[in-house]
Amino acid sequence: MDAGAPLRASADEELLSGHGLARLPLTEAHRIERIAGELAEGFDALRHVGRAVSFFGSSRIPRRHPYYAQAREVARALGAAGFAVITGGGGGLMEAANRGARDAGARSIGLNIAMPRAQRPNAYLDLSLRFDHFFVRKLMFVRYASAFVALPGGMGTLDELFEALTLVETDTIRHFPVVLVDSDFWAGLDGWVRGRLLAERTVTRSAISLLHVLDEPDDVVRVIKQHHIKQVRAAAP
Repeated sequence: MDAGAPLRASADEELLSGHGLARLPLTEAHRIERIAGELAEGFDALRHVGRAVSFFGSSRIPRRHPYYAQAREVARALGAAGFAVITGGGGGLMEAANRGARDAGARSIGLNIAMPRAQRPNAYLDLSLRFDHFFVRKLMFVRYASAFVALPGGMGTLDELFEALTLVETDTIRHFPVVLVDSDFWAGLDGWVRGRLLAERTVTRSAISLLHVLDEPDDVVRVIKQHHIKQVRAAAP
């Protein structure tokens, strides 16, 4: 895309601009219909996924970076343990995780997002979906996950990470583990959450107990499998 070219308005931009945008003049009824169709398409495509882990991480990390190899190996280990891998479907660490799933013969899923600067699906997807609205896409990440893995990343990763923790803390979803991969990268954030936030009592200790900072793929698999067994038992009649 030409860096000087004007960006088209995204569906989210149009939706979130209460005054409306002339470039996408939709009625409220059209917006609701569009969102409902997107939800239905996602539910239909993902209904047979089975147990899966949603991965969050930076799309900007190159293949030669150690984080890429680490993400690929963590996803491969989880795939070998019987979990499908769900990512944002793009490049960087999303590609690495999908590639790791492929290495293990596990199902590899990408939930892409339509943005003004398009994100191309990576080459390691068995199922690739594209969403117009971030909130619909985020719902799919949560609805079909047994756990969340946060790889090194930026604002998008932090957004997805804290949304997952908020849903856990408010009992909106079952108590899924949230694994932060690479203790060196996450040490500052983890220390602040466990130190400052717990000291100020702005978070609950029970929610933080589900936050795990790990380095080894085998440890990631162990924690996620243990929690999955608890989830299955809790759901049994």
